[in-house]
Amino acid sequence: MKMTYKIARTELQTLFYSPIAWLILIVFTIQASIAFTDALESLVYRQALGFSLNNVSIRIFAHPRSGVFTIVQQYLYLYIPLLTMGLMSKEISSGSIKLLYSSPVNNRQIILGKYLSMVIYALIITGILFLFTLYGAFTVDNFDIAAVCSGLLGLFLLMCGYAAIGLFMSSLTSYQVVAAIGTLAVLAVLNMIGSFWQDIALVRDIAYWLSIRGRSSEFINGLICSEDVLYFLTVIALFLSLSISRLKTIRQKHTIGTSFSRYASAFIIAIAVGYISSRPIFMFYHDATDTKTNTLTKSSQDILNKLDGKLTINTYVNILEKNYFHGLPKSELRDISRFKQYLRFKPNMKIKYFRYYAKANNPSLDKRYPELSDRERMIEYAKIRRLDSNLFMTPQEIDKIENLKPEGYRFVRTIVKENGDKSFLRVFDDMDVHPSEAEISAAFKRIAEKLPKVGFIKGHGERSSLRAGDRL
Repeated sequence: MKMTYKIARTELQTLFYSPIAWLILIVFTIQASIAFTDALESLVYRQALGFSLNNVSIRIFAHPRSGVFTIVQQYLYLYIPLLTMGLMSKEISSGSIKLLYSSPVNNRQIILGKYLSMVIYALIITGILFLFTLYGAFTVDNFDIAAVCSGLLGLFLLMCGYAAIGLFMSSLTSYQVVAAIGTLAVLAVLNMIGSFWQDIALVRDIAYWLSIRGRSSEFINGLICSEDVLYFLTVIALFLSLSISRLKTIRQKHTIGTSFSRYASAFIIAIAVGYISSRPIFMFYHDATDTKTNTLTKSSQDILNKLDGKLTINTYVNILEKNYFHGLPKSELRDISRFKQYLRFKPNMKIKYFRYYAKANNPSLDKRYPELSDRERMIEYAKIRRLDSNLFMTPQEIDKIENLKPEGYRFVRTIVKENGDKSFLRVFDDMDVHPSEAEISAAFKRIAEKLPKVGFIKGHGERSSLRAGDRL
């Protein structure tokens, strides 16, 4: 361990002898300061205009557009490759790697020492952001320090993940520029892979887990999830092990087959750990916000606690209805995320999708394809969306599963208990479309409790419960 610290100290000394480390700190501080002052300025304007201010801590640091941590997260990937590009490539190009090989130090100590220097640098950047946190703590009433520190943790883990990737790419080449470009390329792939192969369930889950996009967003919003923590730890362990294997290959001249088997084994283990940790039953959460913004309300939790046994949410998707795209295979993960808070408290809940075609109220579709039958319209839509037409059941087949005629064959869900009790959960013709916690919890409550029946008397001059503008 002492040798690892010596390598890390030497690497930090070399790093800070160059202008790159200092320049990055200066530029980062300026950009973070601009983001921080802009966030404060917008709140001052709102207050001057007479608007009330609430949840100020989150607005300053975690606002989805102007939050300090949100903005910082967007350009961190530009800094890390500049720091990691020379970690191993300069040793290889200068020949000093041979001196390391001849010294009493092993491959693991070399890699861990180099990586530790990047972890310390990431702590320095985190420390700069912590200064803004301290300022906020002294100037904002009821400052939510725990939620903001959660965001700091997420950004720190993100930088550590980037650094592990950059270290591995630096070990592959003797050219620092190539290492930097390679790191950017890998980060680009990890950002985009979550949108690939969304039509295949297992591959979709693996690709989603591999995606690094937005991994620190939950932290920034004040929610610490075991899935995200394990993701960063797994990515770090994976690329550090790949870097160690790379040094072994160079040092001991292993065959291509041996090297490939080592790399493949590391990837398979990482994917297996990630896939298991992303299952709802193995996920744990901590809501760091004072107001528990990321957690279901107490009443919603009480409703779920009353639901014993397994639950199934059946989602019925009619491709000929205007809301069909919410239930396409590539939209499943986004759609399932709407129930993420419920899965947190009911991990054995399953979400199923039934896709079909049937005549629905869709004037736009009738206008565009007046001559085509419902089946022909389905085939045309499937062709445009590059979907297998066999994915969609006929009206007769879907009617045997669920009678959706009273629903007008719209996008709708049913929440079903093991004993067959069922409740409908519908979408709305408004800006939000999808139900909020209030509507979702109400649907769960209909099968969790025996609710009183509400009736309306009519025929005796009473006001109508339906007609708008009826007399008072």
